[in-house]
Amino acid sequence: MQQQDPQLSELRLFQEEKTSQPCEQVERNGHSHQQERRTGETVTLPVIEPRLPRVATPSEPQGSQSAAVIETNKWLVFGILAIGVFMATLDGSIVNISLPAIANYFHVPLNGAVEWVTIAYLVTTASMLLTAGRLADMVGQKPVWLLGLVIFTFGSAICGAAPSLLFLVIARGFQGIGGALMMAISPAMLTSAFPPSERGRALGLNAINVALGVSVGPTVGGLITTSLSWRWIFYVNVPVGIIGLLATWFLLKERHAQRQGRFDPLGALTLGLGLAGITLALSFGEELGWFSPFVIGSLLAGLVLLIALYFIEQRVAYPVIDFSLLRRRVFLSANISLILCFMSLFAVSFLMPFYLEQLHGFPTEVAGLLLTPLPITLACVAPISGSLADRIGSRWLAATGLAISCLGLILLGQLNAHSSIWDIIWRLVVTGMGQAIFQSPNNSALMGDAPREQQGSASGFLATGRTMGQSISVALAGAVFTSLGGADAGLQLVMLRAHGALSAARAAALEQTFSHAFQNAFLVCALIAAIGVGTSLVRGKEERRRHQASTTELSH
Repeated sequence: MQQQDPQLSELRLFQEEKTSQPCEQVERNGHSHQQERRTGETVTLPVIEPRLPRVATPSEPQGSQSAAVIETNKWLVFGILAIGVFMATLDGSIVNISLPAIANYFHVPLNGAVEWVTIAYLVTTASMLLTAGRLADMVGQKPVWLLGLVIFTFGSAICGAAPSLLFLVIARGFQGIGGALMMAISPAMLTSAFPPSERGRALGLNAINVALGVSVGPTVGGLITTSLSWRWIFYVNVPVGIIGLLATWFLLKERHAQRQGRFDPLGALTLGLGLAGITLALSFGEELGWFSPFVIGSLLAGLVLLIALYFIEQRVAYPVIDFSLLRRRVFLSANISLILCFMSLFAVSFLMPFYLEQLHGFPTEVAGLLLTPLPITLACVAPISGSLADRIGSRWLAATGLAISCLGLILLGQLNAHSSIWDIIWRLVVTGMGQAIFQSPNNSALMGDAPREQQGSASGFLATGRTMGQSISVALAGAVFTSLGGADAGLQLVMLRAHGALSAARAAALEQTFSHAFQNAFLVCALIAAIGVGTSLVRGKEERRRHQASTTELSH
């Protein structure tokens, strides 16, 4: 029998499935061959042997017969996803601004147990993202999305009603499971709903939802906490979540494809604990010290578990992670570039509040407002760069975006106590423009390179890369900034100003120390972005060649 390219065979099957219902019926009845006359052309379907197990190709996981297909109008899907994505991103930024009020209510210090309100959510989310993506490939995207909405909405309600801090921390961990289920598969659902020619545009428009959630969170959180109480920052999710649930249940239609395979509980547990250990170490490294027993133990335990995961997954028929995805050059390059992007750029959100509040002395609400140019720029540019990627590919756009971001980070590092508000704004705009030019094309390349039946897993990789990149960014930038005396200088500036004991000479010395640490932290981040330019370029033209081959096959 003549050998055929498996990707081209899959394309033929997909085309015939969409255009020939009679042929599809014959396949289900188990016939070996079926021909159908269409405009003078004879199409022969491949031999179907239902009783024999099919061996997965390197690009196809065992246990996946076909992919889930979203059959709802693409813009309706986008609207449904916007509800969940906005709610999840808003929750992260809205809670951080309310931590002082939560600490005061439960009578605990701000740098103590109250930190677990944020860390519990982060650790749970990071540990669940890849598993959530695999579940979507097994049972479908709609069930996983629905479960995520239910858990997140119910978790928000019990967070708001928490009678103690311990209860709140546990509820936040539970809420994080729902957030992981939603964030892990939203890119996959967009990819399924939109045609490949509009994938970059859709992912770019989705960046607007993320940017809005991030930018309005501090303002909305401050207003809610001041006007009502901190409990309402959680209660506000409940009506929004209910609307999302009803819209998903009644409006979102997914064709249930035939699937087989078993869930890998040991692999999922090992993966979750490994990622949780690394996330805990990154979260507490700065506070407890990088050589403290807890940090070293958490980091080593996480690394050992992830190494063990590789050997565990080699012995199971249906692994929770299909490592064959990482053998795809475009997919691997896009993932590495994504991690490097967030390692370099998330430091802006972490360091700039210290600069604005401690060095400049702006109040919290003004500092939050001054940070909005970056997400606003991201929301404006990302749809354009995504649409452009649909036409010319992602390679040069991703590299150009990170190069601009690298320049923006260097420029941000030049800020000092005498910089004007305009100096701050235009530098943030440059940085945000670079991130927007990179992000949508890179995400489109990552999702586009994964096979259709592995979109959930690919989406989980994307979400995990983003989360781990953010965690490493905070740890790395914080370590550089603190080790050079920036954190201590900032605290002294705030305390001496509050007591009216800040002399001109003392202020100049502290400002110099702060600026030096601030600049070096951003230079390290700029170096990481520069490495990301290289990883974006090495993907080559593989994606374009695959697209051209697919187009050629469909035209014959």
